Amino acid sequence: MSDARQYFDLPSPFAMKRGGSLQGARIAYETWGSLNAAQDNAVLILTGLSPSAHAASNAEDPSHGWWEGMLGPGKAIDTRRWFVICVNSLGSDKGSTCPASLDPATGETYRLNFPDLSLEDVANAAQALVKSLGIEQLACLIGCSMGGMSALGYMVLHPGGVRTHISVDTAPQAQPFAIAIRSLQREAIRLDPSWHGGQYGDQSYPDIGMSIARKLGVITYRSAMEWNGRFARIRLDPEQREEQPFGFEFQVESYLESHARRFVRTFDPNSYLYLSRASDWFDMAEYGNGNVMEGLQRIRVEQALVIGVSTDILFPLEQQEQIAEGLQAAGAKVEFVALDSPQGHDAFLVDIENYSRAIGGFLARI
Repeated sequence: MSDARQYFDLPSPFAMKRGGSLQGARIAYETWGSLNAAQDNAVLILTGLSPSAHAASNAEDPSHGWWEGMLGPGKAIDTRRWFVICVNSLGSDKGSTCPASLDPATGETYRLNFPDLSLEDVANAAQALVKSLGIEQLACLIGCSMGGMSALGYMVLHPGGVRTHISVDTAPQAQPFAIAIRSLQREAIRLDPSWHGGQYGDQSYPDIGMSIARKLGVITYRSAMEWNGRFARIRLDPEQREEQPFGFEFQVESYLESHARRFVRTFDPNSYLYLSRASDWFDMAEYGNGNVMEGLQRIRVEQALVIGVSTDILFPLEQQEQIAEGLQAAGAKVEFVALDSPQGHDAFLVDIENYSRAIGGFLARI
């Protein structure tokens, strides 16, 4: 646990969109830079499914963050100018209240007794933190991947709370392909005999289910072009191959295995299930009489930057265009950037140069 991590106690009870509430809940967050006297230089970052609030290194925690190249003095999100807040999503086990937390009512771990989680709950929790810091309006709200959907929820639920918006590789609703992939990931976890209906422990843990779920994710986070370029059909050396029928033979198989092994015990399986399903449920059409564009047009911001990648199969470019068109129709001045990065959905974590140019340029103009 980093020393930079701070905690905000949510109002209690904290009502959840789909019913139920949380008592004594909190969210973890980190900050960079300083809030100015006018309190109008705050930038909030909402993350993808698995990252923590540690987006970048700081004095309290010098370890590299998940968006290290993007955030800091003189970088695209320049902390000499901006007071930056990154929130760990409600429902995530990186410090925020989640299914792995203790239920104060029972003294037991929530597990599947955690209330149904929506991305609107994630948004409302983040907004409560922002308000507690004395910030009436964010200078900019940045949402990446799942966090981009949470950001749309934030803006539609809290009119006037955001001046400008940066939408990064996200969607106004989950499309069938994304839902299908996440459904398979959840199924892999639930069908692992060690999941035990959510009642796993350190001795009996759904390692295999989480490993398969992570591999599926990694496959869809990158593009076929990226896989071809990195691995082609290169085979493992004989001594690297598994001594069993149908064992790993290709380098790409070994890569996925090592990637999964690094992830498996670092993220709570039940939290993964809850956040994954919340992503499927999110739909801006709910705010527009069943129409996504009408829902988007309920969002009021002055300016927006919408970035997408042509190789993203999880959140395809058409969905970024839809967000840009909706915000523009609502009166925002919108810049749309379509990148050709080969890295697919993960490009915003990898292609820092091109994303920095777009994000840094936009922030310099607001």
